[in-house]
Amino acid sequence: MHIPDKSDSPFAGNLVSSNWLDKHLDDPDLVILDCSNSAALRSNADGYVTVSGRDIWKQGHIPGSNHADFTDKLSGDKKRFRNTLPSPAQFVSAMGELGIGDDSRVVLYDNSNSMWAARVWWMLRWVGFDNAAILDGGFEDWKLWGRSVSITLPSTKLQTLTLNCRPELFVTKQVVMNSLDDRSICLIDALSEAQFKGEQSDLGLSGHIPGAINIPATSLLDPDSGRYLSEGHLASLFSNNRSERIILYCGSGIAASSNAFVMSCLGYNNVSIYMPGLQEWIRK
Repeated sequence: MHIPDKSDSPFAGNLVSSNWLDKHLDDPDLVILDCSNSAALRSNADGYVTVSGRDIWKQGHIPGSNHADFTDKLSGDKKRFRNTLPSPAQFVSAMGELGIGDDSRVVLYDNSNSMWAARVWWMLRWVGFDNAAILDGGFEDWKLWGRSVSITLPSTKLQTLTLNCRPELFVTKQVVMNSLDDRSICLIDALSEAQFKGEQSDLGLSGHIPGAINIPATSLLDPDSGRYLSEGHLASLFSNNRSERIILYCGSGIAASSNAFVMSCLGYNNVSIYMPGLQEWIRK
């Protein structure tokens, strides 16, 4: 699975174009997931919650796609924090219910800068599944080219996805705390520059973990097309040391997943995401 004109790129197999997907919609082993979700202030104004994108998906989606719902089985304990990790067993079961099995090929997309798609991509790697790609530019790019949009809900056959967990892809607050004085570890904040500097609060989040540097997930994308920037530009944003220990974080592991996706494609082999992220770090 690759973009034909970028077959020699490290992103080949991990990033596909709308043109590629349109030609492969009917491939029997292809599973397409719309990963669109969002966040909103709780009704009692006590913090934020994840809002399912399922209803929006029902109103129009890439033909044959299913919806990855972070208000359901793709998250763990939702009482304290947004988008917490489910158990690995729960996640592979949820993926199986969405039609993903050991022999599947998967394309992920969303309507929000590919960040939710990247989160599912990273979680699939977490449980040992590596045959997934992100649709470059997401649903907006798909519609821009005038490609077909469906309201038909897919018929999904239950599949079995084998669990081969890589627990090191996510780390806890304690690991981050232990790393604060370790100069061999690079801590990267994927939120906006204004949030990082404490000048703006988005979803109740402002400031950063001491010692972190700021590489916003939005800086990885062309602001006009929503597609990832060129390989050379992306590589220039990060350290030249591909084996450096990297810990990424954001508010709840969504924006950080886009950074993790890019860094993994560029050959960084020691990358983790801190969960539940800044929402936990700032909690008293």
